[in-house]
Amino acid sequence: MGQVHPAPEGDPHRTEIVESNLTAVWANFAQRGYRRLIYTNTVSVLPEATGMFERAMGAGVRIIRVLLTASDATARARLVGRELGSELDQELEGSVRKARLLDQRAPSEAVRVVTDGRPVVDIAREVVAATGWTQASLRS
Repeated sequence: MGQVHPAPEGDPHRTEIVESNLTAVWANFAQRGYRRLIYTNTVSVLPEATGMFERAMGAGVRIIRVLLTASDATARARLVGRELGSELDQELEGSVRKARLLDQRAPSEAVRVVTDGRPVVDIAREVVAATGWTQASLRS
């Protein structure tokens, strides 16, 4: 929604771009009758993101925060497997910094889903279960 690379450090417009894009995308889905959204962004579980979702989707929006977690060793292995070239060290540092931030500031009601050593399908099932979206409710 608002990730560009390389992004200028401390881009003052990044938050505005994310909210503007979320507002436009949600309007398109809502116009067609959709009422559910899964939004992924590392720090979107933090309380300060609530205002953005309310402005973009409406004041009555129900937010279920789900935080996917992994040990430092797992996160490192994933980054080593994904990042090529000179940016690995920067990504490793950012990963540790964000993990600590989320440990400290993610609200207690955020559902934490451990991902270490688990197949994606099991993780997805746990995330969907956390939303309360059952098969029956998905048809309505």
